[in-house]
Amino acid sequence: MKIGVVGLPNVGKSTLFNAITNAGAQSANYPFCTIEPNVGIVDVPDERLEVLGKMYNTLKITPASIEFVDIAGLVAGASKGEGLGNKFLSHIREVDAIVHVVRCFENEKIIHVNGSIDPLRDIEIINLELALADLEQVTKLYEKNAKLVKTGDKSLITALSLLERLKNALENNKPARSVQVQNEDEEKLLKNFQLLTAKPVIYVANISEDDVGKEDNKFVQAVKAFAKGENAKVIVLSAKIEEELAGLEPSEREIFKEELGIKESGLEKLVSASYDLLGLMSFLTAGEKEVRAWTIKKGTKAPQASGKIHTDFEKGFIKAEVVSYNDLVEAGSFIKAKEKGKVRIEGKDYIVQDGDVMLFRFNV
Repeated sequence: MKIGVVGLPNVGKSTLFNAITNAGAQSANYPFCTIEPNVGIVDVPDERLEVLGKMYNTLKITPASIEFVDIAGLVAGASKGEGLGNKFLSHIREVDAIVHVVRCFENEKIIHVNGSIDPLRDIEIINLELALADLEQVTKLYEKNAKLVKTGDKSLITALSLLERLKNALENNKPARSVQVQNEDEEKLLKNFQLLTAKPVIYVANISEDDVGKEDNKFVQAVKAFAKGENAKVIVLSAKIEEELAGLEPSEREIFKEELGIKESGLEKLVSASYDLLGLMSFLTAGEKEVRAWTIKKGTKAPQASGKIHTDFEKGFIKAEVVSYNDLVEAGSFIKAKEKGKVRIEGKDYIVQDGDVMLFRFNV
């Protein structure tokens, strides 16, 4: 999973990226200090792995991971190349979802690229640039397909119909994700178009350190109201506090979180929201050699889940031995769970559930 972190310059985007990835992206008080996208691969926090690791006395624990990409601050005119915009927009096309950081704090020492704090204006600037870039791309594709459709190719007819609906939406200031796909063919086409506004969005309202604990200032309220209209998610956090937390030892971090009344770190909030947004979950495998989490789409069947481990597993899938994480922990071991009848034999039609601990049988 690849998440792009975007926002106007000086909204706390790179500060947040540094905090959640410890990748050391440059953060400075002037626009465009980030030019090449910084990439950080982050382990997905999952307490279940540590528990299983002790149960199996495992040699290795491998969590699932998320790749965060810190994309340089966009500005008005980015779709036309302003502020190296075309280059930055191309980086966004490659991600699965967008984390849009919005400044919801006042600080005279930190320059705002537009001179004042107005989160809705900032959101609109970014969204407009993404939409204009998409409209240009969709228009070119539409014109190309309109010429070729005379050949009678059914796939071109499908593409033209989808492109027409996308063009209409974008011309009316609606994102590509507002256009409903009508079948699997359209779903594949939309994915191949790599449209910026087709990607799901999480808005991060970045508040000041002083606002932690009273997180509903007027700026945050405005962002929440806007996101509600888009059915988008909102996370409220202080990038500066997250940066401080990231620099502490785990034990100190927990004490500091408790003092501030923070239940989840910014990373935990982002991971949870990203999984929910993209319809993802994890199943687990466990043994003496390795305990591991595997990320799959909700609704995935057992053979396809096994294919995440190795394509041969899916090709030669016979069955899966499955026990829920809670049942396994309650029993104390896989053998005891089996004795209690908690381990099930599941076939090709079994839909994997979050937290399933699975052992696959296959023959190639």
